[in-house]
Amino acid sequence: MSSLASKQGPRYRHTAGEEEPYETIGVEKLTPIIGAEISGVDLGKLVSDDARSNRQMDEIHRALAENLVIFFRDQHITPQQHLAFGRKFGELHIHPAAPHEGDDPALMKIYADKDSPRANGEGWHTDVSCDVEPPMGSILYIRQCPPRGGDTLFASMYAAYDSLSDRMKTYLDGLTALHDGESTYRGLYADAGVADKHAENPLFQCRFRWSENAIAFWDNRCAQHRAMWDYWPHTRAGTRVTVKGERPV
Repeated sequence: MSSLASKQGPRYRHTAGEEEPYETIGVEKLTPIIGAEISGVDLGKLVSDDARSNRQMDEIHRALAENLVIFFRDQHITPQQHLAFGRKFGELHIHPAAPHEGDDPALMKIYADKDSPRANGEGWHTDVSCDVEPPMGSILYIRQCPPRGGDTLFASMYAAYDSLSDRMKTYLDGLTALHDGESTYRGLYADAGVADKHAENPLFQCRFRWSENAIAFWDNRCAQHRAMWDYWPHTRAGTRVTVKGERPV
């Protein structure tokens, strides 16, 4: 039985306040809890035209904060524009082990085909959670995707925590999560999360079906994600830019 099962209605009742309308972008929520598709913006032009970009950038910032992960479809951007968009949000993170594409090590290569021994992102996780200062967010651009499958799931850790009983919250308060045997992060910020199985509840999730030239931008601090490798023998390819974060407190 689900840990959220109840005879008095759902234990977790998501309530959202009255949201101010967006003026320069369209925002279509995937679920009430997490995820939104953004329309009405060309990211390639956005990063190359400062005069028109400020208001749109402010609203993209806001959409990310309100939805934890946002999606853009039909974006035809160059590697330089991908990097420039990431730098709008801060200094870029260099992955310590992953291959990069081109000359800039901040442009991480994402690739899996029929001969790959593994695919990026299998299993619930946050990106580079082993770092003392884990990334703030990641921006994934998929240029080639399989005809079916290859979806990415995202889960809100805000919702996962808020739905815990008061007794469990009291128990967790002050505990420290362990990452690979080292005392690194407090609370729910660990590689798989302190409340791992609880956090996998579909109630907290959205699922994005990729199309070619789509982008996902997620807040790495409060959302976990999982990439499905169910498309063998097809190919999935793209690049990822990751924005540096701060040390959790």
